[in-house]
Amino acid sequence: MSEHTESLHFIEQIIKADLEAGFPADKLRFRFPPEPNGYLHIGHVKAIAINFNLGEKFNAPVNLRFDDTNPAKESIEFVNAIKKDVQWLGYEWAEERYASDYFDQLFIWAKELILKGLAYVDSQSSDEIANQKGTPTQAGSNSPFRDTSPEENLALFEEMAAGKHKEGTLALRAKIDMSSPNMLMRDPIIYRIIEKDHHRTGSKWCIYPMYDWTHGESDYIEGISHSLCTLEFKPHRDLYEWFLDNITKLEHHYPKQREFARLNLSYTVTSKRKLAKLIENKTVSGWDDPRMPTISGLRRRGYTPESLRNFVETAGVSKRENVIDASLLEFCVREDLNKKASRVMAVLDPIKLVITNYPEGATEMLEAENNPEDESKGSRLMPFSKNLYIERNDFKEEANRKYFRLTLGKEVRLKNAYIIQGQSVVKDAEGNIIEVHCTYDPDSKSGSGSEASQRKVKGTIHWVNQDTSISAKVNLYDRLFNDESPDQHKEQEFTDFINSDSLEVITAQVEPSLVNLKPGTNIQFQRLGYFVVDQDSTEDNLVFNKTVGLRDTWAKKSNNN
Repeated sequence: MSEHTESLHFIEQIIKADLEAGFPADKLRFRFPPEPNGYLHIGHVKAIAINFNLGEKFNAPVNLRFDDTNPAKESIEFVNAIKKDVQWLGYEWAEERYASDYFDQLFIWAKELILKGLAYVDSQSSDEIANQKGTPTQAGSNSPFRDTSPEENLALFEEMAAGKHKEGTLALRAKIDMSSPNMLMRDPIIYRIIEKDHHRTGSKWCIYPMYDWTHGESDYIEGISHSLCTLEFKPHRDLYEWFLDNITKLEHHYPKQREFARLNLSYTVTSKRKLAKLIENKTVSGWDDPRMPTISGLRRRGYTPESLRNFVETAGVSKRENVIDASLLEFCVREDLNKKASRVMAVLDPIKLVITNYPEGATEMLEAENNPEDESKGSRLMPFSKNLYIERNDFKEEANRKYFRLTLGKEVRLKNAYIIQGQSVVKDAEGNIIEVHCTYDPDSKSGSGSEASQRKVKGTIHWVNQDTSISAKVNLYDRLFNDESPDQHKEQEFTDFINSDSLEVITAQVEPSLVNLKPGTNIQFQRLGYFVVDQDSTEDNLVFNKTVGLRDTWAKKSNNN
């Protein structure tokens, strides 16, 4: 095997083999086919990336097709959200298609199956049909309507389409094999009555095709060469091919269905039904809550398109199911933001710091580098004066030798500023420290080149100026679940594993330059982590969301529990 072949994942190898066997390169076409019944999540990023990356690699078009066959659950809101997410990830589709574009043709082909004796109308209840299918080890039994004449079935089917029968009373089933070892081949339903208007076709239809009937035919109509889906659809492949084999002789190649392992992420659920339940229970605020694994939630939390694409590429494309640790996703965003995010000062739990020997009423502007990883980002000026804020946990009245932050009688450096030494504290009536007093060495200014400025001290802490800092709302997010597999417990509901500490809302003091940042801007609060300006943030009401810490603390936290 050549080095080039070894570098290809198995789907790329399949396509390469097809091309070498004579499949015309100009007939390659892929698609990403979501159902618009919810918001896309982290698992969809893998499917999106696989299809669009194949398009880029093989110079082939990729369609965005909405499998909109169930008006009871689908809406234009979800269509628009999906389009926004795919574009945000950096992909552009060749054509925007809808399964509903093909409802007329699917109806014609369904009547063809009926006339061939390969489909029949069944008036049994859904429970009766389900019970009739048998078990994986026991053959099913035939419907009493299985041998109805094609002419009678066609008349009933056209009555269904004309709205002459109520929802749940009739269904069109394919006539395949009630003893097939593949349960999906035991006369599956291909049309059902749904008395709801469709978001695109309105009231034209009251019967709607099932996914399995629609999918392969839609792929064929669009000329899709490789229909890629996750492993749970592997048993559907027989049905996919049966439908294609049994409609009128097709004029061009059949699409080829192939399956890959879905992306399973630890400490996460991705079922749309379960995500919707979190919203209904008000566990989260909506589909774009930053704790949600939806693309819109990850975007609002500050994850970047590059970090998500790098994550799925790192996780790889395989044929076997596995669970990817959430820490890999966090590593990918941390690695990306380290290169991009400007460094700023913010104090999340402020305590007052007074430099007693600093000139009263004086203010100076100190230069701070925006991003040491990217010189092109330049620097900014920060106001510095006698009265500052520092983090409460950056000071201890008494501390051991391993504590390298501020304490009485010891020196630390204020980042981009001066070396200070703790002197005394002011306490309230309950004995809580409300103010720390210190002195500074005026010759120790960072970057001044003086001998004092180059003096080594073991600790450096961040700060903001009391007079010019701005109050801001900061949402501190953690993982939504405290169990690695919250939906894999047979005896408990996934909601039993909700992390009650997944959101903490605080008021912080931030440097004044942050007032000009636009929503969606990624920044690093120095020494604290990566944050993003929330979409609801304004100059008068700054809001920041925590994206991820500077290092992985979850493993340490879990080990201590």
